Amino acid sequence: MSIFRKKDSSQRTNHLKRHLDLKDLILLGIGAIVGTGIFTITGIGAAKHAGPALVISIVISASAIAMSALFSAEFASRIPATGGVYSYIYATFGEYPAWLAGWFMIIEFLAAISGVASGWGSYLKGLLASFGWRLPQALNGSFNLDKGTYIDLFPILVLVLVTGVVLLNSKAALRFNSALVFFKFSALALFILAGLFFIKPENWQPFAPYGFGRFLGAQSGIMAGASIMFFAFLGYESLSMAVDEAKDPQRQIPRAIILTLTIVTVLYVLVTLILTGVVHYSQLNVEDAVAFALRSVGLTWAANYVALVAVLTLITVCIAMTFGLARMIYSISRDGLLPKTFSHIHPKSRVPSNATILVGATAALFAGVFPLEVLASLVNIVTLAYLIMLALGLLKLRRDTGLPKEGEFKTPWVPFLPILSILFCLSFMAQYTRATWLAFLGVFVLGSLIYFAYGYRHSELNQAKQPEK
Repeated sequence: MSIFRKKDSSQRTNHLKRHLDLKDLILLGIGAIVGTGIFTITGIGAAKHAGPALVISIVISASAIAMSALFSAEFASRIPATGGVYSYIYATFGEYPAWLAGWFMIIEFLAAISGVASGWGSYLKGLLASFGWRLPQALNGSFNLDKGTYIDLFPILVLVLVTGVVLLNSKAALRFNSALVFFKFSALALFILAGLFFIKPENWQPFAPYGFGRFLGAQSGIMAGASIMFFAFLGYESLSMAVDEAKDPQRQIPRAIILTLTIVTVLYVLVTLILTGVVHYSQLNVEDAVAFALRSVGLTWAANYVALVAVLTLITVCIAMTFGLARMIYSISRDGLLPKTFSHIHPKSRVPSNATILVGATAALFAGVFPLEVLASLVNIVTLAYLIMLALGLLKLRRDTGLPKEGEFKTPWVPFLPILSILFCLSFMAQYTRATWLAFLGVFVLGSLIYFAYGYRHSELNQAKQPEK
């Protein structure tokens, strides 16, 4: 019995259509990243963890993500296979580690899609409340008997819509996504331009009210803020999962990853500086922070526009991440580690339809029942776990196969950057509570049970009885 048998996923036949160019990929990446993080988590992060110094937290998080993005770019160039980190770990460490990486990504994306849908619901509720409209209490929040809420209806409804969009052919779904991304930029541009006239420098004092925090175990401060803002950058992995649909994946995927992260980091820093300059950080513990800041200075019309656009464009994150996760599950299913029904391709749209429906239904359940803060913490810790595996995978890839060939992307400063990335990830993981770690342990155990009960026996490598490498 070998749980470390390897498979070169880049040699598989591609049944998806290659029709995405660099612009499509960048808009997919921006659509996946810019959402709840900028409209919601920025306010909560400033109020509870870092104050105006959240901009430093953002730079730290962006640096940590950028290192992992460089590793993904090299893998995407050298092993261009759908499945992202899952396929990369399969080729370097073998099947069981690959399954764990894939499982962590499934949990990350499901919780992230659900979290974004919850943020979307919060903005819609805020917008409707300004007109005096409210849902019945039982349908107005995640399960909480003390508050009399049983299910959050709006996030479920939006995920039904998202699933329908992603079931269209990829080009049509991403065209819809791109249109919404431009609306999103218009709202953020309005906030930045309008906010400049209402900045009060005294709101930036004290700049770091909670201090720097600690690299290990801090519950507040800049490092704790960085661990929270890590959530705001997730989604770039959707680009690695579009490999089979990119026209020139070995060149376009690395470029799209790097350009997307650069654009998003600049945008996050600008919005956070203005947000904490317009409103004192202590007042930003709200779920619609950007719209709240505009309302607080009397710009109700601008706040309503931002809220309306947020309602519409937070959908882009759900679309992009549902798109990516469906292809991840499709890839894992093709390898036999999940039931083969999830690798079914719709004959007309050429998309993995069963995998897409599974993602939509599960994410809707999560969004309707679990609160945003729980989802954000779970997303972060499972993501950090597989990013550690990604860094280790790059070190092993270099050891086993040497440097990239001419024309392939090359991560600089190896092994320094992978080691630094691992240290960053461990530091962020140390910021989380005991409850989050217990949830992570539960995810790990459940994933392992699924692999040993189903995946190992049904694996294509086991079915074909291929010799172990």
